[in-house]
Amino acid sequence: MGTHRGCLRLLQCQPQSVGDGLSGRPFPWFPAGVKNDPLFSRLHVWIRGNRAPLALGVRVTVSALVALVAAQIVGLPLPLWAVLTAVIVSQLSVGLSPKASFDYLVGTLAGAAYGGAIAVAIPHTSEATLLGVLFVAVAPLALFAAFRPNRNVLPITAIIVLLVPATGSDNPFDAAILRVLEVVIGAVSGLVVSFLVLPVSAQRQVRQEAERTLDLLADALGKGLAGVTRGLDRDELSHMHDRIGVPLDQLHRVGIEAGHERLARLSSAPDSAPLERTLFRLRTDLLMIGRAATQPLPAALAARLGPVLADVAGAVSGYLRGCGKALVAARPPPAAGPLHLKLEASAAEFSAIRSGRPANDLSDREAEHYYAIGFALTQMGEHLSDLEREVTGWADTGGNAPAR
Repeated sequence: MGTHRGCLRLLQCQPQSVGDGLSGRPFPWFPAGVKNDPLFSRLHVWIRGNRAPLALGVRVTVSALVALVAAQIVGLPLPLWAVLTAVIVSQLSVGLSPKASFDYLVGTLAGAAYGGAIAVAIPHTSEATLLGVLFVAVAPLALFAAFRPNRNVLPITAIIVLLVPATGSDNPFDAAILRVLEVVIGAVSGLVVSFLVLPVSAQRQVRQEAERTLDLLADALGKGLAGVTRGLDRDELSHMHDRIGVPLDQLHRVGIEAGHERLARLSSAPDSAPLERTLFRLRTDLLMIGRAATQPLPAALAARLGPVLADVAGAVSGYLRGCGKALVAARPPPAAGPLHLKLEASAAEFSAIRSGRPANDLSDREAEHYYAIGFALTQMGEHLSDLEREVTGWADTGGNAPAR
C-alpha cells in the first residue's frame, strides 16, 4: 500500500513530460527572436502533439543503457536478454509497465522451469532427439500462449533454455537460472526508468485525446449545420468522421491503460469509459446531421432555419472546445446555460415549422432529412448534458491534472 501511494505521489509531483513544459511558455531560455521564428513554432506544435511517443523513445533508450550497465556490474555472461526485457517493459504509459514486467517475469519463470525440466528429463545428444525435445517443450507452451497472449514469452524462454546450453558449456539448470536473473535485472531497470524518466500517465493521455476529439467534433458540427442550408459533400462528410475516429480509437486504447493505472493505484482519475461513450454518441449525432445535410433543405425553409442553426453551431462548437480545455486543465466545464437556451430556441423553431405550412410542402426525402436534423439536435442536447457531467467528474480533486 505504501509503495502504491508513493508511486501516486511521484506521478503527481513529476516535472512536466516531453511537451508538457512546452505548452505554456516554450523554451524560456531561448532568445525571443528564435521563439518567434515560424519554424520554431511549428517544431513546438509538433512536439506538443507527439509528446507521448517522444517520451517513450527517450525512456526505451535509457532503459536499454541502464539494463546493460546493470548486467555488466552483476557479471552476466549474456546481457542481451536483460536489455531486451528492459525495452519490452518500457511501455507508453506507466500504468502498463508494472503489468508488462509482472507478465514477462511470470512467463520467464514458468518457461525456464518447464524448459529446464524437459532438458534434464529427456536426453538429447543427437539432432533427431533435439528436435523431439524441442517439440515436447514448445508445443504445449505455444498452445497455452495462443489462448493467453500475455504469456507469449513462455515458449521463447523454453527454447532459450534448451538451445543455449547446446552452444556452450552451461547445463540446463544454469541456463534457466541465468535467464531468470537476466529478466529480473531487465524488468527492474525498465520499471525504474519508466517511473523516473519522463513518465507519461495514461489518464493524462485520456484528457489529451478527449480534447482532440472535442475540437474535431466542434469543427464537424459547424460544417454539418452549415450544410443543412447549402449542402454537404459526401466525401467531405466521410473525411470529417474518419478524422474524428482517429483520436476516439486512441482514447479507447489509452483508456484501457488508464484502467491498469487505477488498479495499480497509480491514478485516482475516474473511469474513462463513460466519457468515451459520450463522445461516441456526440459523433453519432453529428453523423446524423451530416447525412441529412448532404441534401440541402428548400430555400424558403433554409432561410428560416439558417440563423437559428448558425446560433446553435456557434454555441455548441464553443462549448465543445471549452469542455476540451477544461478536461486538459482539470477544471469544471464552462457554463451550459447559454448553450441550452440556443438549443431550446432551435427546438421551438422546429416545432413551429412542423405545425405550419412549410413542413407540409416538403417531399418525403426532404421531410426525412428535416425531422432527422431536429431529432439529432434534441439528442445532442441530452448528450451535451452527459458531457457536462463527465467533465465535472474529471475536474481535478487530487492534483492529477497534466501541466499545461
